[in-house]
Amino acid sequence: MKRNSLLITFLLLLAMLSGYLFSKVSWVGRVGMRWFYKEYGFLKVWWQAATVIFVILMSLYLLHYWVQKKIGAKAKLYHVAGILLSVAGLYLTYADFRETLSHRWLGERFHLGAYCFWLGWIGICVSFLASPVIASDKKVEATR
Repeated sequence: MKRNSLLITFLLLLAMLSGYLFSKVSWVGRVGMRWFYKEYGFLKVWWQAATVIFVILMSLYLLHYWVQKKIGAKAKLYHVAGILLSVAGLYLTYADFRETLSHRWLGERFHLGAYCFWLGWIGICVSFLASPVIASDKKVEATR
């Protein structure tokens, strides 16, 4: 249980850092969010962005927990796939920030906030890969 609390604390701190970095969007990015992309306006307020990021990371954590509990030892493959997807997402985010002009104008701090999300998902996957296999409910009932 201690490792779960450490991971959740890490995810909370990472979400807070990500929210703070998202809120430090460049002046051009702020204007764009104000006039053209109003649905992303919550990113300008650090605690709103941090809350959204934390909820998404906790959803991913619960999904990985559920898969590990239901599948058992075969869940390692799912966690490796999660790492591959998150690394691909990290690379595609980096490429998008370099190639799309409007995203490039958001600023480096904003970009670092997006990278923090992907690093959080990688951390979740690595944590589950390093943890012992959780016995499923069916196996526990069969041994009683």
